Amino acid sequence: MNGTNLFKIAIRALANNKLRAFLTMLGIIIGVASVIAMLAIGQGSKRSIQKQISEMGSNMIMIHPGGEMRGGVRQDASSMQTLKLENYETLRDECIFLSDISPNVSASGQLIAGANNYPSSVSGVSIGYLNIRQLKIAQGEMFTEEDIRTAAKVCVIGSTIVENLFPDGTDPIGKVIRFSQVPLRVVGILESKGYNSMGMDQDDVVLAPYSTVMKRLLAQTYLSGVFASAITEDMTDEAVDEISRILRREHKLKETDDDDFTIRTQQELSSMLNTTTDLMTTLLACIAGISLVVGGIGIMNIMYVSVTERTREIGLRMSVGARGIDILSQFLIESVLISITGGLIGVILGCGASYIIKTVANWPVYVQPWSVLLSFAVCTFTGVFFGWYPAKKAACLDPIEALRYE
Repeated sequence: MNGTNLFKIAIRALANNKLRAFLTMLGIIIGVASVIAMLAIGQGSKRSIQKQISEMGSNMIMIHPGGEMRGGVRQDASSMQTLKLENYETLRDECIFLSDISPNVSASGQLIAGANNYPSSVSGVSIGYLNIRQLKIAQGEMFTEEDIRTAAKVCVIGSTIVENLFPDGTDPIGKVIRFSQVPLRVVGILESKGYNSMGMDQDDVVLAPYSTVMKRLLAQTYLSGVFASAITEDMTDEAVDEISRILRREHKLKETDDDDFTIRTQQELSSMLNTTTDLMTTLLACIAGISLVVGGIGIMNIMYVSVTERTREIGLRMSVGARGIDILSQFLIESVLISITGGLIGVILGCGASYIIKTVANWPVYVQPWSVLLSFAVCTFTGVFFGWYPAKKAACLDPIEALRYE
């Protein structure tokens, strides 16, 4: 018996039991759709995180005071004074693997403009901070090196600050805002960047010359941290080693001494977040994959029922010359047809569900072609795997016994 006839017989058998065939497919449909949707959510989250990290500067390096122990207690980095302005200047002058570097000092409090106020913080940075964090000026200009040298009372603000301090639409450029009774003249407004993947408002920012924050707002000589960017992402490790070597020398640390500073890179953050999202994606896919297993068990169950119902038919086919391989192929084709048809419907529903989630819930969703192919391959394998045993049972029936079956 040729393959075409076997295929026609399988189609006819499924058509005679449409509702039962559809209910059997349902487990496969739900399983494939769930796997595609879950993988799409996981991959979308991963791509969103990677995009956010890229926008922050994939080659960014963060240096913070840390590692110091006092009385067996690790000190809070914000209260430590192991990073000095001289350290920043030395790194700026000597590091060859850095494209930009900026000190960072931060003061929190109330910003006031006329009758409006808003709780925020002022970050003291250098001009290079814009390139490190990939920020751009939308209006006005960045403060200058002369402003840093003279500790000028100027600042650049984000769109969130504009919305809260100038809600009537007044142009903030040239206006004065007060912070801890210190007036700061707005010289520029940053382009809006929105919220990042961790829910932080990237537009809630006020940048001022680091000398202004250190002298006029905080009256301190140490830094909260240093931000830098490697020339290229591939040079990040070399830049970290160079920074570590220079700071250990500047801090006069012995070989046996621990670092009194901490260096973090965006690559570490990216790797950590990618590992977390991959784990969650795998977990979601495994949970959704349970539906495929349930659907496969449903196929096996229905194929067993089908073999039992059609025992006399099987015996009749064998008595007129059908071989065991023909019977095996017939039932295997039915099983694969159920799983493939269910898989196709599941792919359509999964892609549709992903689109609806992206549109309605505004979640980052991305359907990768390999996830569709994988789901389709798995459901085909499911049909063969769970349909084989019932088909083998049918092929091994004794024709005489099958004809006598009631």
